[in-house]
Amino acid sequence: MRERGLLTWEDAIKKMTHNPAKTMGLKDRGLLKEGYWADIVVFDPETVSHKANFHNCLELSQGINHDVYPVGVDYTIVNGTIVVEKGKLTGARPGHVLRH
Repeated sequence: MRERGLLTWEDAIKKMTHNPAKTMGLKDRGLLKEGYWADIVVFDPETVSHKANFHNCLELSQGINHDVYPVGVDYTIVNGTIVVEKGKLTGARPGHVLRH
């Protein structure tokens, strides 16, 4: 996307956050808005990328290989708690299963 300029970052983020939350009927997620859950990723748009490929995707999904986490992601905040800080897991696990 970055190389081709097909979408603005704002449009891409909306397609990855607000649109799926709306489709799934999650009324308090997908936007940065008062009263909504604070799920936020702070990234550098110039360097953000992934290391996943066909060979390591299972390791990534199971959390086995910590060398395949994305680069350029400085912080991830789940329910208002930092779970990734400066690219490293903090050990916090504030998330919960969403059901509808």
